[in-house]
Amino acid sequence: MQPDDFAPGTVWLVGAGPGDPELLTMKAVRLIDRADIVFYDALVGDGVLALIPAGTEMVGVGKRSGRHSKDQRTIDAMLVEAAAAGKRVVRLKGGDPSIFGRSTEELSALREAGYDVRICPGITTACAAAASAGISLTLRGVARDVRFVTAHSKRGAALDIDWSSLAEGGSTLAFYMGRDAAGEIMRGLMRGGMRGDIPVMIACHVSGPDERRLATRLDLLELATRSFAADAPTLILVGEAVDQGTSELAISEAHARQMHG
Repeated sequence: MQPDDFAPGTVWLVGAGPGDPELLTMKAVRLIDRADIVFYDALVGDGVLALIPAGTEMVGVGKRSGRHSKDQRTIDAMLVEAAAAGKRVVRLKGGDPSIFGRSTEELSALREAGYDVRICPGITTACAAAASAGISLTLRGVARDVRFVTAHSKRGAALDIDWSSLAEGGSTLAFYMGRDAAGEIMRGLMRGGMRGDIPVMIACHVSGPDERRLATRLDLLELATRSFAADAPTLILVGEAVDQGTSELAISEAHARQMHG
């Protein structure tokens, strides 16, 4: 028999994946089923939340751009308090906890307080979006690597990104939380030397029942995102490996300019 990995007072940071409950790992499902309390993010899918057993305490600590319900220090303190009470704690995070999931702060707070904290990985949104579109993020002879980039910054601050490095080519770029920064992404990459006709895919509500994808090109990214993404959680993929032919909708320059005058 294996030792118990979820003793009272233990905290698991669990990757909820991009939204589809069938993309959860078996381990994630087991941990959710055994938890006494679940702290969950705003981007955790309704189907995943439905798997939490009746009677399990559920606490929403979701953070969305411009609409933070709890600051990070408060969340850290809540996790420590729950562990101190001897509860089995699941901190449910959208995607993978280690990719733009603010895991370091929570790991540090719990370890400093003396509590056992572990990570259960999840499928990150870029991989799920590529799977839905039927494309490969790494295409032999085209994309030698994938770069995950956060497009979120403090309100009013410019993105602190080395655009020249990203624009070199040979990579697939995945911009998380990219909706509001689409124009800055477009201009930054083109300033860095990337061609305007490089393929782009915009994906909203990835893996959910209302998932939508739009194929466009870099020099139309700002226009396309403004009309397509609205207020939805948005991922932007940029690079030669992004095959526009597999997306559900392609936008032409004429169409974009007609929509926006």
